Amino acid sequence: MEADKLPPEIAEQVKKAVTILKEGGVVAFPTDTVYGLGALAESQKAVERVFALKKRSKTMPLPLLVSDMSHLDELAATPGPMAWRLATLFWPGGLTLIVPASKKVPKFIGGGKKVALRIPDDAVALAIIKDLGKPIVGTSANYTGRPAAVTAAEVEQCFGDRVDLIIDAGRLPGGKESTIVDITGQ
Repeated sequence: MEADKLPPEIAEQVKKAVTILKEGGVVAFPTDTVYGLGALAESQKAVERVFALKKRSKTMPLPLLVSDMSHLDELAATPGPMAWRLATLFWPGGLTLIVPASKKVPKFIGGGKKVALRIPDDAVALAIIKDLGKPIVGTSANYTGRPAAVTAAEVEQCFGDRVDLIIDAGRLPGGKESTIVDITGQ
């Protein structure tokens, strides 16, 4: 869903988020269950900011949020039939697939030979990614090891003005952020 299909006040925030992401900023936005932090995946400076904001070790890779299944071929070196089957069954939604990374995946997201991919099942998150036209790193809006934010106020309380934009979509349901399936091995 593109920004023009959202309520006008949210659509305006999505457009602002896309501009901020293109400029190397970090935004907080709703996802399927919790608020997430996002940055343009190809911007090393922005990605490093996400690691710093979350107080997350760079040895813990950041997942990439994409807008459609074509990114599986682009970002996975060899997605394989299992990746396609799971993606077809569970995307968009709370499934993150760990697949062999293609050469197009920036090393600074921390994955090395692997990359975690997901298509979120949230209209705002999808509008941001589609309107941007590129993958974003997307991770829960919280300090690593702490509960994820389910309201914009919780994001604000955690990060304050260290995030360039917080899109307030009300209270989210919470729960498990994503199920992770590593299909790089047996």
